Amino acid sequence: MKLQTWMSILWPAFLLASATELLVFALVDPADLHWRGEAIAVSRQTVYTAGFFVFWVLATGASALTLLLTIPARKINRQED
Repeated sequence: MKLQTWMSILWPAFLLASATELLVFALVDPADLHWRGEAIAVSRQTVYTAGFFVFWVLATGASALTLLLTIPARKINRQED
């Protein structure tokens, strides 16, 4: 894959992950998070970082799928560049 293709996927995903991070953690305090009835024993910064990367991975998948769906069928079937 070309660098331009990767940037077409990663840059919008980064922007969406940033906006999602701001929205989610404006409403949710990481200190209030629980897993299986117990408080999560990590720092807030760790939760913010992990949350950002989870959001980025999800947005990257959505961006990659969108880009894949824009490729014409004849290009995929003939495996043209």
